[in-house]
Amino acid sequence: MYDASLWQPSADISILQKRAQLLKAIRSFFDVQNVMEVDTQCLSLGSITDPHIEVLTSKTRSQGQDITYYLQTSPEYAMKRLLCAGSGSIYQLGKVFRAEEIGRRHSIEFTMLEWYRVGFDHWQLMDDIQSLLGVLLDDETLTCERLSYQVAFLRHTGLDPFSATLLSLQEFAHEHTEYGLQEEDRDTLLELVFSSVIEPAIGVNSPCFVHSYPASQAALAKIHLDEQGLQVAARFELYWQGMELANGYHELTDAKEQTQRFEQDKLARADLGLVDRRFDERLISALEHGLPECAGVALGVDRLLMLMCHKAHITEVLPFAHTRA
Repeated sequence: MYDASLWQPSADISILQKRAQLLKAIRSFFDVQNVMEVDTQCLSLGSITDPHIEVLTSKTRSQGQDITYYLQTSPEYAMKRLLCAGSGSIYQLGKVFRAEEIGRRHSIEFTMLEWYRVGFDHWQLMDDIQSLLGVLLDDETLTCERLSYQVAFLRHTGLDPFSATLLSLQEFAHEHTEYGLQEEDRDTLLELVFSSVIEPAIGVNSPCFVHSYPASQAALAKIHLDEQGLQVAARFELYWQGMELANGYHELTDAKEQTQRFEQDKLARADLGLVDRRFDERLISALEHGLPECAGVALGVDRLLMLMCHKAHITEVLPFAHTRA
């Protein structure tokens, strides 16, 4: 039965005022830093290959042909094409879409802040994020903890993610989640353990960067050797009060390596029985032209606002959540 009250906003007007102030403060921060705001498309002919993220699509006809457009899960590919074209450091503040289960921290449509700093590596970008959070939270003393992926695992599970046996990961995952005994993929087990055991225990009192992920989890980041000689990804994730806020990379610039990773994603999707998705050739062409050395990060604005306003559910900070859209 139709509920006539659903015309009203999901969030209180006072929260929406704070949302407006947050968006204004973000733009002010980048304006002072002379980072250009860009506004790329929401619909694209290309999409991501990531087997862990599903996309929303829109179909239309043009000149007698059926065309599939993908609603973007991130402006990353378009922004990198701008970087390759010589844009310099840029940021974007806008809507992105993901076909995932709606929940306390998830919405199919949400607001993402993504930015790229030319000449930065991921360590410098972590400094940049800390500065931004200090401004947004009006806390000049804000300091973010930094933990390597290995140290986070050892501290909270006693397992070394680089050397633990598959069996030990399966048993630990099963003990804490009741899943995992039949899982043969090492990264899936690591992610299961991380999300269920480690994530709730880090960033409790202050934001925490987890960095130096296994090379197999590099996504679109560079790979390098750490001080122990381990191959690690030059990427990080930011956690605060049990919630993932941001994901950043020292960006991969090698077009051939990126193509190989896309092909590996396609194989992984096939193994999981997922729909095949053609990777974005325009991004590869842009990388062949030349992506400048840079670091980039995507930050969930709605989640940050939840923390700032002490709200438990994402619907409490959205003007109109999915049930009222």
